[in-house]
Amino acid sequence: MPTYEEFKDASVLVTGGASGIGAALTEGFVAQGAKVAFIDIAQAEGDALVARLSRDAEHAPLFLRADLRDLDALRGAVAAAADAHGPVTVLVNNAAWDDRHEVADVDEAYWENNLAINLRPQFFTIQAVAPGMKAAGGGAIVNFTSTSYMLNIGDMPAYTAAKAGIVGLTKGMAGKLGADNIRVNAIAPGWVMTKRQKDLWVTEEGLATMLDRQSIHEPIQPVDMVGPCLFLASASARMVTAQVLIADGGIL
Repeated sequence: MPTYEEFKDASVLVTGGASGIGAALTEGFVAQGAKVAFIDIAQAEGDALVARLSRDAEHAPLFLRADLRDLDALRGAVAAAADAHGPVTVLVNNAAWDDRHEVADVDEAYWENNLAINLRPQFFTIQAVAPGMKAAGGGAIVNFTSTSYMLNIGDMPAYTAAKAGIVGLTKGMAGKLGADNIRVNAIAPGWVMTKRQKDLWVTEEGLATMLDRQSIHEPIQPVDMVGPCLFLASASARMVTAQVLIADGGIL
């Protein structure tokens, strides 16, 4: 993994950072010497990640337990990250819930809850960190969307609607915040082999079909999202904003 000296001692915030892709991102920024705070609802996973990374980290990560559907709790967690590490200059909006659901089974409560996890917190986390980024002279925001809505995957319409919305949010916020030297981009992963995916949905046949569609015939791992995220958050991407980087092994 490349080393980005600019991340040493930088204040980084990752949402959904306790497991899966989020844990890989938390670890990736910690390895760069950043002061990383991560928000997650999963207490056991968050505590375990802190314990594991703290052994060798220059700065032990800070776990902030919060339910991102609770906007007051979200704002409190952002404030706690800034109090501990200084104004957040890198925000990674990673948290998501890719629940499968049939169209006929979705009621209003399910729809609202799904978007309250998969879309709404992305905006309000940006809103919460933006003043500190402006005061610090700029920053970088990386939102995680998904290739699922681009592939017409039909068994999670609320999720794919939210993930498409993240692209619109990314472009709108890039336009709004660019004058303050804040860049906003998105990453669209393919099918990443997280523990959740393997426990719930990965089958030998399904994985073989996906690998056959990929140009690179290897399973995508959580760590494969770290390099793209570091790049987009770094000064190497100084003139890159309002973009979606697809990291799917070459399906799209």
